[in-house]
Amino acid sequence: MKIAIAQINCLLGDLDGNAAKIVEYARRASAEGASLLLTPELSLCGYPPEDLLLRDGFYHACQQALHKLAQQLPDITVVVGHPHQQGGEHFNAASVLQGGNIVATYHKHELPNHSVFDEVRYFVRGSLPCVFELEGIRFGINICADVWEAPAAQCARDAGAQVLLVLNASPYHIAKVDSRHGVVRERIKDTGMPVIYANLVGGQDELVFDGTSFVMDGAGNVTHQFSAFEERLGMVELRDGSPVPGEQVDVLREEASIYKALCLGVHDYITKNRFPGVLLGLSGGIDSALTLAVAVDALGADKVRAVMMPSPYTAQISIDDSREMVELLGVPYEELDIVPTFDALRDTLAPLFKGLPVDTTEENL
Repeated sequence: MKIAIAQINCLLGDLDGNAAKIVEYARRASAEGASLLLTPELSLCGYPPEDLLLRDGFYHACQQALHKLAQQLPDITVVVGHPHQQGGEHFNAASVLQGGNIVATYHKHELPNHSVFDEVRYFVRGSLPCVFELEGIRFGINICADVWEAPAAQCARDAGAQVLLVLNASPYHIAKVDSRHGVVRERIKDTGMPVIYANLVGGQDELVFDGTSFVMDGAGNVTHQFSAFEERLGMVELRDGSPVPGEQVDVLREEASIYKALCLGVHDYITKNRFPGVLLGLSGGIDSALTLAVAVDALGADKVRAVMMPSPYTAQISIDDSREMVELLGVPYEELDIVPTFDALRDTLAPLFKGLPVDTTEENL
């Protein structure tokens, strides 16, 4: 059988838009012969929903969107991440959609509450496994932090799972791919199950999700490694319950991954907030030069405007370098002389600076 991974960029709170994207990927996956599509953690609403999760109306809207999504899907089983309200309690959940129905729902066991995560504020821990059968293979479900500890994967294995599906919204940091691989190998060592790992891609405020979804067989070998920092429909073939080696892209080197993370974070922060573009101050130094390059690669030169504001302390080489940068990148550019403004501030502060030598204080006015 074939399984598809929907490595998608979700827009926080856009239930209709995210659902439409899942339907699109389900249709593409079905056209390529897949029987199952795996989406990232909370793919229906985007991650992290934060204080939207304090509103009962948000859970109601998500549940309505989930039922509507189930009706819109083609003839393919889809595992969708979503928030779930049950018996007055709230869960980080994943549901199996099949034949127009919600046939099973899993509640995340391990709720991270450190660094950028605060899921304990919003959710209750689940404790039960979720295993479903498709084409003679029994699939278990885990969600992101579940695989960073042993119990949830073992719970799925004890319930009869043969393959573990993991929905993730795992943020990027340096060497994160190696960390994920190491953790998943530990779970495979514990359970013997192959793991199919679908990760979110995209920027959300200060967070960047890198994708880099992957698959490991029951021996902990990487059989599939999908691309970073872009949406991707990844196809995986299972034969006798084991993944057949397939697409493997090279993991980006550290410098390249950092640069792509910066570009994606800038792009999504600007576009998802519907800002028309960015205004950037150039100094002629390396910091603003790199910032300009990131902005242009992220957004395009037409959405970047650069300004140079020389003062009496600005070296001519800084002005020349700024002019060369914007010419090379094709960015609209203006120079605004701030000497009159500087002189006015210096005159205003003269009584306070009387008797003091001129230093970096004046330079930083």
